[in-house]
Amino acid sequence: MRTQSAGTLALLLFLTLPACGDGGSAANNSSAQATAPTVTKEEVPVYAYEIVESYPHDPKAYTQGLVFYDGMLFESTGQYGESSLRKVELKKGKVKKKRDVPGQYFAEGMTILNGKIYQLTWQQNKGFIYDLKDLDLEGEFNYEGEGWGLTTDGQSLILSDGTNQLRFIDPTTFRVSRTISVMDGQEPLADINELEYIQGEIYANVWKTDRIARIDPRDGRILAWIDLSGLRPEETLKNTENVLNGIAYDTEHQRLYVTGKRWPKLFEIRLKKK
Repeated sequence: MRTQSAGTLALLLFLTLPACGDGGSAANNSSAQATAPTVTKEEVPVYAYEIVESYPHDPKAYTQGLVFYDGMLFESTGQYGESSLRKVELKKGKVKKKRDVPGQYFAEGMTILNGKIYQLTWQQNKGFIYDLKDLDLEGEFNYEGEGWGLTTDGQSLILSDGTNQLRFIDPTTFRVSRTISVMDGQEPLADINELEYIQGEIYANVWKTDRIARIDPRDGRILAWIDLSGLRPEETLKNTENVLNGIAYDTEHQRLYVTGKRWPKLFEIRLKKK
């Protein structure tokens, strides 16, 4: 029999010893995991509303975009063969000026930036640019995907396309400068529709719901919800398409207006915490 040298015996003894260093780390990690605080989903505040005032609204207007500017409402209406851009007197709901959109286009959201009106179309990958004063067509622009809602932060056009993505578009080159993903907790918030930029936040209708999401334009985080349940006029309930869609804001007087597709009324509302 061959005998083991002292060096060999020492090596075997070393290999059979417990790995004290690793065992200590594992124990520490286990302890750390056991005592780590539970992370809960951030609670997003929910706001209810009260009606301050109501105004007449054209019950045939399939509202897709709404802006309050210089004391007047500007409205984009949809449907093939019925789409238009309108300048509307707030208190009487009277259409002061109207520009029809060619019948092959289904108009969508609109916004005002630097004296121009920008209007989207649904599936035609084309937008229109109008003169603010007379609503005269001055140009066109193109974009990929569908057009749903449109607003501006004063620098970029902000476009929704029915997904949870919001695109920031340069109003000169019409190139996308950045995109944010809107998340409801861990889930993408789909069906983002009409948009309005209000005091550093993006207000967004969620299609076929009574909710408006208040979104952080930096990262897409939902800052709050607005629950407008019960606001929809009774005469619109028979048609499932006649949903809430239309947000406008009077910056000077801090007044918030909302309406919907084919609603006979437009409402000024005040938000209140639930």
